[in-house]
Amino acid sequence: MKAFTNANPRDLAHALTIVRQTHQEKRSVAIAGGGTDLLGMMKERLVTPDVVVHLGAIENLDLVKLINPGVTIGGQITLDALAATPVIRQEYPVLAEAAASVATPQIRNVATLAGNLCQRPWCWYYRNGFKCLKNGGTTCYSISGENEFHAIFGGGPSYIVHPSDTAPALVALDATFRIVGSTGERKLPASEFFTLPTVDAARENVLKDDEILAEIVLPRRRAAMRSTYHKVLDREAWTHAVVSAAIVLDMDKDVCRSARVVLGGVAPIPWRLPEVEKLLTGKRITPALAADAGAAAVAGARPLAKNGYKVPMTQAMVRRTIEGLAAV
Repeated sequence: MKAFTNANPRDLAHALTIVRQTHQEKRSVAIAGGGTDLLGMMKERLVTPDVVVHLGAIENLDLVKLINPGVTIGGQITLDALAATPVIRQEYPVLAEAAASVATPQIRNVATLAGNLCQRPWCWYYRNGFKCLKNGGTTCYSISGENEFHAIFGGGPSYIVHPSDTAPALVALDATFRIVGSTGERKLPASEFFTLPTVDAARENVLKDDEILAEIVLPRRRAAMRSTYHKVLDREAWTHAVVSAAIVLDMDKDVCRSARVVLGGVAPIPWRLPEVEKLLTGKRITPALAADAGAAAVAGARPLAKNGYKVPMTQAMVRRTIEGLAAV
């Protein structure tokens, strides 16, 4: 691991000052929340910052607050704390379930929500130091190589899948992200935070080098809203979704008034399914409709040589999850 300097800012403004000064000195900087992903990448020299800015000591960045309307969540809340927060468990179960599904209890006790959203891909080519599109190169080796866990939607020129479990849940909940930077702050929908490789193959989100994801805002929950997160793994722990789905239904008895269906593990961004949502809206949820939704969920899938199994897996998971959620 390269030698580096730790910085422990007193507040967000101080953190941004440190970032700006480090850039002015022509040195590299990394932002650390829980640091569970960053530390491993530094050990492997995938990133070699001169300065690591730790946000963990800043007060009030880890709080869940009720607002009118909705809830705000500090980006530095740990995944374990988020999953255990009563208002999240009761009002937004899709997010609580997603947070509780990440990695292992030890990691969830340290890893933060903002860190989970901003983590880098777990493609084995990138993580093993190949000079790929994510590591300063010009080639995505997964196209003709080992691609069992890569994208079936939205791929090209890179075929990574976004590793976050909480990202699909927040897109499904129509969350808003508050981002602070040296030139001020901005807010944008969760769905606009993540970017496809066609925009910039080297990045997964819109954060600039001098910006921090500070807070997530959830809209008020409708009384009839039902939500859940379902995740398929290749082993029981310490792994990422092979396929996942965050589904939010606004129900009037057995009729769906509106729907949000977002997949994880299948695309470089949380993959929303607007055609499935339209199919469900205004209709009574029946096994036949759920089956139609599952079939529509995989329309346009473009599997690579070794990940075609994700297509029927996605179809079945969407069908079963919608059917089960409607029956609650």
